[in-house]
Amino acid sequence: MGGRAGKGVPFRDGLTHIGRWAFYYVCVGVVAGIASIAFYYLCQLGMRVFLDFLAGYRPPASAGEFALFSPGSGVFNRWVLLILPAAGGLLSGWLVYRFAPEAAGAGNDAAIHAYHHEDGLVRARIPLIKTLATVITLTTGGSGGREGPIAQIGAGIGSWLAVKLKLSARERRILLAAGIAAGVGSIFRAPLAGALFAAEFLYRDPEFEYEVIIPAGMASAVAYCLFCMVFGWGSLLQSPDFIFRNPLELGPYLVLAMVVAGAGVFFIKLFHATTRFFHGLSIPNYLKPAIGGGLTGIVGFFLPHTLAFGYGYAQKALTQEVALSFLLSLAIGKMITTSFSIGSGGSGGLFGPSIVIGAALGGAVGQTFHQVLPEVVGSPGAFVVVGMAAFFAAVSNTPISTIIFVSEMTNSYHLLLPSLMVCSVAYLATRRWTLFKSQVWRRIDSPAHSGEFFVDVLQAITVCDVLDRIRKVVMIPENMLFADFRKHFSESDQHYFPVMDEHGKLARIFSINDIRSVLFSPGIGKLVVMRDIGTSDIITTSPSEDLNSVLKKFTMKNIDSLPVVQDDDARELIGMLSRREVIAYYNRRVDEMKAMG
Repeated sequence: MGGRAGKGVPFRDGLTHIGRWAFYYVCVGVVAGIASIAFYYLCQLGMRVFLDFLAGYRPPASAGEFALFSPGSGVFNRWVLLILPAAGGLLSGWLVYRFAPEAAGAGNDAAIHAYHHEDGLVRARIPLIKTLATVITLTTGGSGGREGPIAQIGAGIGSWLAVKLKLSARERRILLAAGIAAGVGSIFRAPLAGALFAAEFLYRDPEFEYEVIIPAGMASAVAYCLFCMVFGWGSLLQSPDFIFRNPLELGPYLVLAMVVAGAGVFFIKLFHATTRFFHGLSIPNYLKPAIGGGLTGIVGFFLPHTLAFGYGYAQKALTQEVALSFLLSLAIGKMITTSFSIGSGGSGGLFGPSIVIGAALGGAVGQTFHQVLPEVVGSPGAFVVVGMAAFFAAVSNTPISTIIFVSEMTNSYHLLLPSLMVCSVAYLATRRWTLFKSQVWRRIDSPAHSGEFFVDVLQAITVCDVLDRIRKVVMIPENMLFADFRKHFSESDQHYFPVMDEHGKLARIFSINDIRSVLFSPGIGKLVVMRDIGTSDIITTSPSEDLNSVLKKFTMKNIDSLPVVQDDDARELIGMLSRREVIAYYNRRVDEMKAMG
């Protein structure tokens, strides 16, 4: 939108138009980058105050998570860790359900819903409420990630700016997507993946919202630079330089794909079952995250490594510092605590836990094959990288952007081939399911594109394609007396009557509505001929014209049927085409396209 000057637009005006939109995208990136900085700072502060100071729990950080506060010296207390998530859930639940109920949960679904169903509108208070609720949920031990909340925060920023600028619904949706990309790309230090993710995660099929990629890329790059200027450059995770050299490894990678797919379906069903359970509880909504937090605390009492973010454990899996049993408990426990924390209405993302779960599953498969086939699988850590990408691709239907995401997050680009294979297999095996219920299958299914798609389909169809739907009609001689027409009308079911001249060519036309008031008037039957009734200002169509243009003609004067004339002779009538037939043909074509898709 605004990517180039339109035809006939002066070059200078075109540059002004491009510059204005580039400025909008940069503004989204700046504001979203500042929001990411504040969000990250508050997360670090919350971890220091709640988990560290109160519970003495200091989970390891990833290599790219720079500590902003010195660790405390308190002793680890499981009993505090038991009740802390419930207290955080109670406070977070009250904040969300008191001020912005749509900020509950992961945040991704709310952003997707706003794009498809709300014309890109997000309430201005959402970024603030989502930030505070997420910080409280995650830094008191709730299991979740930062991408869902920052996606909704960025979406709110883009939407707010678009509203202030009084932009159209389409333009508002584009700025919303740019805000999502800016938030996700900056806080995960993955600007390219952030842009692709914002364009891909809206749909369940591997389809991109192509018109948002450039705006999302610009906003994501700006936000990323701002974030890294404050917290340092580099990737979120540091990975050894794994290189794929042995084609025999594709066998174990295929096993990983099956493991990830099965675990992904289990996680999706567990998460949605937990969400339905809490939704059905007949208690005040703000108490539900407290119950979910309490259940999370029980699991965390025995498995504390399943709480909070968990990126540090993914880092340890990359460098093979954790045992197989630990990885399995991390994967299973993280699915359970995330379902309790977020499915109950707590605020947090699903990307972060999915990355940790995928890392644990990849590490477990990699270690197993390393013990059985050390000559084939020499680097179990490579399976951690591929597992991270594959698991989120499986549960979110985003196979392309996730591969780039993990490559940027780990600064490892030599595993693209096995990642592509494993992500593709996992995606195909799980595409019936998704964590994000607001995803639609394709652009054709999105209410945001219904009008655009209607035009696109109609422009691809010509009148020639619907010749079998054109009705043959009887033409009325222009010298016919009105009295004779009355007799003809009584035996006809036509609503529109073309009038022909002495050569049999179309000269005029009239409808039943034009003569309704005088049809039975006495005294005019022998005085009026049909030349006097019909109008010579005829709106026609021809076989080569597209149906979008035809539909515009229907609406131009609110008429229900058009004369179809020959392309080379505008007075040679073929028949009449009704508006109803055009719409019926469109509906049939859409159904056929959906069936093929």
